[in-house]
Amino acid sequence: MKLKIFVTVLLVVCVGAIFLLKSNNNGGNVMAAAESTTKVNGGKKVLVAYFSRTGEQYNVGNIKEGNTAIIGKMIADKTGGNIFEIKVEKDNYPKGYTALTEYAQKEKRANERPAIIGKVDNFADYDTIFIGYPNWWADMPMPVYTFLESYDFSGKTVIPFCTHEGSGLSGTERNVKTVTKADVKKGLAIYGHIAQNSRTEADKKVSDWLKELGF
Repeated sequence: MKLKIFVTVLLVVCVGAIFLLKSNNNGGNVMAAAESTTKVNGGKKVLVAYFSRTGEQYNVGNIKEGNTAIIGKMIADKTGGNIFEIKVEKDNYPKGYTALTEYAQKEKRANERPAIIGKVDNFADYDTIFIGYPNWWADMPMPVYTFLESYDFSGKTVIPFCTHEGSGLSGTERNVKTVTKADVKKGLAIYGHIAQNSRTEADKKVSDWLKELGF
């Protein structure tokens, strides 16, 4: 009888010890993951906001996911950032490429500020904001200006990125600086056809750029 009791107690102690050991190991893994995430962004909260278009686009044909959207999602995935897509309230943008460029040019000449849908929750909590857009007539699309003028960027870091087919950023980094008065870092310009059709290459370009920025 005493032997049975001793064996039972011994089994309980062993099982408890094994459970405690596993718990400690799991806790260590969770802590390591948390520390790793903190190191990637330096403990800062990231927002990736972008304006992007589908339909017929130059050099890529008729697309269902916008070039800038593809890059924005890559950035969010690599930085752990939250995404906000800039969408106009009244979307009158043509689906055909030529008609779209003409519409965008008229909008730019009129210096319009189209109303956009939604707001970023707790914008003040974000430390770093990536802002993405296609290059339209060597400038940001007007809805992007609407977005930038809707928030207080004091004390924040803003990092532009754009998709294009030969015009690069076209000095839009300066425009972002003028509007936000924020600390604007080196932007990324990536060809739309690479974003759309060469995802591996695009992913590497995004990774290399983010590494230069310290992410």
